[in-house]
Amino acid sequence: MKSVAERKKSQNIAEYLIYMYQMEDLIRSYQGDIKEMDQFVVSKYPVSDEEKIDISVWFGELITQMKSEGILEKGHLSELNKHVDELAQLHWKLLKTDATYFETYSKAKPLIIEAIVQAEGKDLGNEIQICLNGVYGLLLCRLLGKKVSDDQLKSAEAFGEVLSFLSLVFKKGF
Repeated sequence: MKSVAERKKSQNIAEYLIYMYQMEDLIRSYQGDIKEMDQFVVSKYPVSDEEKIDISVWFGELITQMKSEGILEKGHLSELNKHVDELAQLHWKLLKTDATYFETYSKAKPLIIEAIVQAEGKDLGNEIQICLNGVYGLLLCRLLGKKVSDDQLKSAEAFGEVLSFLSLVFKKGF
């Protein structure tokens, strides 16, 4: 698990963020109880006992971090929020300097505005957080077997293009 996270972090920061959102939600579904996670999650991984210990330790560290940051019920780890902020800074820079990015973002902008309007005053965070939430929401619907609307697919695709572009530039070091 840790190696999966580290690989995603080095290769595609947006995928890493979405993966870590999944891990936070997985931990929440077990109320941060590492014993239950070991029994019902870690024990089911098709890996060696040694690797299961490493996975359990990693989850334990995440649980400790989530508890210390007060996000065991909702929110995201401060490290993840920092990366979202970095992507948002990159987003604003590219909007001013990269015509290709501006064109990619222009396809997503009306869908971002629509998400803000539908939120009816609820703070959704910056535009990059909205894109991440849109893609993650689609993933959750699929994982839970819920019907995905054409509008959800359209939004997630546009948001994904923005995130992919940003991740590529982020990887190169902005």
